[in-house]
Amino acid sequence: MANDSKQTVQARKSKTDEAVTDLPLRTRGASLDHRGRIASGDRTSNPLGESPPRKRRFARRPRSVSRAREFVTANRLSGLLCPSPDGWAAPDTETADDETAAWELARRVNASDVGGETLTHLERTFDDLATAYPITPPQVLLQRVRRHTAYVAQLLDKRATLAEHRRLLTVGGWLSLLGATLHVDLDQQDAATAHMRTAAALAREAEHREIEAWCYETDAWRVLTAGDYARALELSRAAQSLAPTGTSALVQATAQEGRALARLGETQDTYAAVERVQQMAAAMGLSDRPKEHHYQYDPAKALAYTATTLAWLGDRAAEPYAREVIARLSPSADVQRWPRRVASANIDLALVLLADGRLDEACDAARLAILSGRIVPSNHWRALEVVNAAESRTMPEAADLREAYEGMKALPAPPG
Repeated sequence: MANDSKQTVQARKSKTDEAVTDLPLRTRGASLDHRGRIASGDRTSNPLGESPPRKRRFARRPRSVSRAREFVTANRLSGLLCPSPDGWAAPDTETADDETAAWELARRVNASDVGGETLTHLERTFDDLATAYPITPPQVLLQRVRRHTAYVAQLLDKRATLAEHRRLLTVGGWLSLLGATLHVDLDQQDAATAHMRTAAALAREAEHREIEAWCYETDAWRVLTAGDYARALELSRAAQSLAPTGTSALVQATAQEGRALARLGETQDTYAAVERVQQMAAAMGLSDRPKEHHYQYDPAKALAYTATTLAWLGDRAAEPYAREVIARLSPSADVQRWPRRVASANIDLALVLLADGRLDEACDAARLAILSGRIVPSNHWRALEVVNAAESRTMPEAADLREAYEGMKALPAPPG
């Protein structure tokens, strides 16, 4: 009988422990820490031996929060903190969704609203515009450049692959650079600055160092035409530091350095620059394109830049270079069909002939250049140099030359 009573007590104790374990944490803590006091009815002391604080009234918790806490039992908390290893170790089952998700990601990467055909068309169009540059009035060519630049801007908002996006940035950079060059020709400085900065930004985004180098070279020519020869020298050397080896930008920037040095009167350094240009141009060989491309250097361009550079030094050696450019590039005796480079070569020839005392020939060469209509506003100062030199020598032809120059200046300015 005693044994039965003892077993009954132990069974009751076991059930009590299980019940305590499943109590909410706050109730369970009270049972464990104050079991003796609660059982004995001692409600006057707490574990620190201090008088219990007065009971405060708190705002009633929202029922949802209260019930949520009420059911976080000790057993449930242990299960959350120490989940069964079987669930983690069990292998996942491959589903068809995994495969289609990978396909969908690949499709999105390759999805495009641009397309390679459109980009190829834009790239070819830019080459055509750069080829038209020497023979097209800048205000006319600028309208075409604007249309294509605006189209590129629209495409940049479309969905494209990474490769297509880079090609868009590149062709946009080239078009912006050509637009800047045309604005420089038209002596529209603010627009030229804006387009040049845009071209440089697109070049950096596309990581296209040659376009960025061309931006510096173009700016060098702009400040040179404004008479800031020291700044032109600085910009041309910056362009050379950016231009990749073997590119047209490197040759052109070196030629620009030579012209700036010539205007500064640095004779020996000028000759050194001319020599470097001729060597690099010869190494590049002839272009595959049948027509001149403004951003592709070739040996024929080296002749023209050499003529200008030597003429600015007052070196008679410029004459054969200038005459060879005129002979190679003049399509006919009709001066209005000349490329721009032929008009510049006639200005170079006039400078050399003036220095050599052949005044009649000099005035004839300058007059032909002015009447050709191929001297853009930014180059008017070059023609004016010849006019002033003729007038300083009190030549009878000087009056006719001045009249032709003033007529060229009186032409309406192209819209900006």
